[in-house]
Amino acid sequence: MKKNKKIVLAYSGGLDTSIILKWLQENYDSEVIAYTADIGQEMDRKKIVKNAKKLGVKKIIINNLKNQFVKEYVFPMIRGHAIYEGVYLLGTSIARPLIAKDQIKVAKKFKAFAVSHGSTGKGNDQVRFELGYHYFGPKIKVIAPWRIWKLKSRTDLINYAKKHNIPIPKDKKGAPPFSVDDNLFHTSTEGKVLENPKNSAPEFIFQRTTSPEKAPNKLTYVSIGFKNSDPVSINGKKLTPEKLLEKLNQIGGKNGVGRVDLVENRFIGIKSRGVYETPGGTLLLIAHRAMESVTLDKDTMHKKDSIMPRYAELIYNGYWFSKERFKLQKIVDLKRNKVNGSIKLKLYKGNVTIQSRMTKSSAYSMKKVSFEENKTFNKSNVERFIKFHKNKL
Repeated sequence: MKKNKKIVLAYSGGLDTSIILKWLQENYDSEVIAYTADIGQEMDRKKIVKNAKKLGVKKIIINNLKNQFVKEYVFPMIRGHAIYEGVYLLGTSIARPLIAKDQIKVAKKFKAFAVSHGSTGKGNDQVRFELGYHYFGPKIKVIAPWRIWKLKSRTDLINYAKKHNIPIPKDKKGAPPFSVDDNLFHTSTEGKVLENPKNSAPEFIFQRTTSPEKAPNKLTYVSIGFKNSDPVSINGKKLTPEKLLEKLNQIGGKNGVGRVDLVENRFIGIKSRGVYETPGGTLLLIAHRAMESVTLDKDTMHKKDSIMPRYAELIYNGYWFSKERFKLQKIVDLKRNKVNGSIKLKLYKGNVTIQSRMTKSSAYSMKKVSFEENKTFNKSNVERFIKFHKNKL
């Protein structure tokens, strides 16, 4: 009998989502469509297709969203200088809204009654995915297996996989040493060896950054050009958003830039330790702040800084499509047309130093800041300025 019901599963081709795929087939008597968003993560397309076909999947969709991811999600976030809890550049958080949006688009195209994801019941991603699902497809059912199935442990998953002839990667026959999420913006590593915060992060877990100790013994210089507050070129060469971030990842990663070891407060209330690598994003953030320093006025910059913690928290919690985030984005972008020019950075063994700021903007006046006597700044006004603020004490 032909199945009319359809479910779109966010599918990576790995063990966990392959088990979910089979479980959905067994428990919902529905056709499962395997959906993968290519946002620059390390992935094996042939493996995804092969594993899905082995489980009887007829529709396997792999959408290339890399350029859209960088242009419409990463760049707006960089403009807001979003950093969660002082150090986290939100690499995982910013990817989930786009995946959710595109997954719902696929679900609507094939008239699926439900979408499903492989996020665990303890993590943030389940919230991020499902807020995105609700925004674009409020009537589409969400199936979250980790919250409802009877498989409670890694051993249960392995046994289920064996029963249904699902390939088990060698490194997953026991509990994996760590869990990895990656995309074009970052790599995050969590789990086993990192769960105890007293343990140092072993060097072998780092995937896209060289250790500062082993980074080149010579200086690396890179210039990033900005137009309307977005990066558009590297060393004078214009690049697409995707290629630009790829190039900066290579440059930053080679020089040991962008490593963060963080114990963060998850949205659902659990503390979690993770190691993040965001080499290109780190360079962009430093360069963008430097670019704004010579192109924007004080009030605009300080207003942006004042809203940043809330802006970052909204992204972390999955509220990318919320009215509040849209409202804050308008504040972030209020004078973005003034942020133009280039920043030259010096990289050395994990350190990033600003070398020069070039712009045609008149926001920075060399005449006013000069120590030489000049008539462009009336120092007599300073007396009244200080007196005014004394009265406010």
